[in-house]
Amino acid sequence: MGVNVSGIQFARDNLAKVVTDALARAELPGDRLKLEITESALVENPDLANQVLRQLKDLNICLALDDFGTGYSSLSYLQRFPIDVLKIDRSFITDMLAVQDNYKIVNVILTLARNLGKETVAEGIETTELADTLRSLGCQQGQGFLFARGLSAIESTDFVRASFQLSPAR
Repeated sequence: MGVNVSGIQFARDNLAKVVTDALARAELPGDRLKLEITESALVENPDLANQVLRQLKDLNICLALDDFGTGYSSLSYLQRFPIDVLKIDRSFITDMLAVQDNYKIVNVILTLARNLGKETVAEGIETTELADTLRSLGCQQGQGFLFARGLSAIESTDFVRASFQLSPAR
């Protein structure tokens, strides 16, 4: 399950404790959770960010850097912080087949991620052609209207059940 963490939550909440408590209540191991954090949340207080991210990694949580490429995009973050996944912002993805510079930027991000052992997710995939191109460039995962529109909690549960042909909970 992926959960977005706001910059305010990241800076003010005792995030590791909140997440630990939530995992315990849900009876889930940490490796079932992916937290998505924007670059801006990291730059406001890099020392605190590093401390919090390391506490979360101790819980075996997957950490994703959301909207990669749109904020500060310091490559030092990729060395300094224990990030597992780079989520490439839709602003590069949407027009990458028509805008050569976007294509090049996406390709560089994918190459960088692969060389650093990071997973990648492309945001904003709306066509099969775009999905196929990203796959051919080595992008491992994608999000966008091609796969599903935004869903409510109930709709997403039904979607997952249908995708895996699971029986409804009793």
